[in-house]
Amino acid sequence: MRKKIAILGSTGSIGTSALDVVARSGGAFEVVALSAGSNVKLLAAQARAFRPRVVSIADERLARQLKALLPGATKILCGADAPSEILSRGGIDIVLMAISGTECIMPLVESVKKKRRVALANKEALISAGQIVMELAAKSGAEIIPVDSEHSAIFQCVDGRREYLSKIYLTGSGGPLLNVPARRFDSLRRGDVLNHPRWKMGRKITVDSATMMNKGLEVIEAQYLFGVDAARIEVLIHPEAVIHSMVEFADGAILAQLGAPDMRLPIQYALTYPRRADGLAKHVDFAKIGRLTFKQPDYKKFPCLELAARAAAFGGTAPAALCAADEETVASYLDGRIKFSDIPKVISRVLSAHKNINDTKPSLGDILEAVGRSKEEARVICCQ
Repeated sequence: MRKKIAILGSTGSIGTSALDVVARSGGAFEVVALSAGSNVKLLAAQARAFRPRVVSIADERLARQLKALLPGATKILCGADAPSEILSRGGIDIVLMAISGTECIMPLVESVKKKRRVALANKEALISAGQIVMELAAKSGAEIIPVDSEHSAIFQCVDGRREYLSKIYLTGSGGPLLNVPARRFDSLRRGDVLNHPRWKMGRKITVDSATMMNKGLEVIEAQYLFGVDAARIEVLIHPEAVIHSMVEFADGAILAQLGAPDMRLPIQYALTYPRRADGLAKHVDFAKIGRLTFKQPDYKKFPCLELAARAAAFGGTAPAALCAADEETVASYLDGRIKFSDIPKVISRVLSAHKNINDTKPSLGDILEAVGRSKEEARVICCQ
């Protein structure tokens, strides 16, 4: 029987890759819902190709444009709550969470409550509300299958043997600025910062890769997904991006997941798990690669790694504040309001000023309040 899929964030890099996986699946999946932020033309084209029952877009003006491009049989929703409204409906087996940023918190909570499989490509929602989400998943029986290449790799290596897990090696390519001296950061064009050497990703996550905040966030995400503390997670720079992460078990054995740097691999695995379908990515040619190298990250050159570690150590609402500050600060950089080197400075100021709620478990309201307040504080600092 075909699995029914809702894709939130369908016009981004993950969403378009996921639709490519669906199109090549031989009819294994049916797209029943799509959502996007503002790319009306692409969303309309996707809806005409996959014929979902419902689509959503950011606001009413865009919804009117979308309506003119789609047949009347497709229901159109709009507004910030539209993704959650989609997920409140029945007839969905799998939800691909590809919405960027903290906007994904409520849709993720809604999906987990509904006992669905969540193919999770969003970091910020789990980092901000990880304890709440994981407890809800354990209670409802919802599956959370990571789509990030690193966490997908860890998931595949652990393969149900979490009780034997001793250590995680979280690999990263080092991003577009790995070999660029820090003194040159502010002289680079945004196009240089957005030119990732290995992956084709959205603008926000590519900037996070350049600051290495992305890797810091992934450490926090791994803590929730795999039930390990940060002391047992080691970040390794691996420029070839062939080993997507490794795990070490209690007996000292280390397993690694290797593959081409193609997001269709982890997306397909999250949709088909525990089955494996015929691959869509190029196979690895080890003779052509020649060697695989590793080194430790430079925390001085990339201070966002330390900021993420600080938020993880604080716990409570601090990770939510970190995500929100990063989201707003990166947006300011992309809009040309601040310099690249200002990104960690702004985030540090927001995190230092944050009044952390660090009881046994902050409420969802506490987390959402921390997100809103931290975004506003970052916005004010960036405009100074």
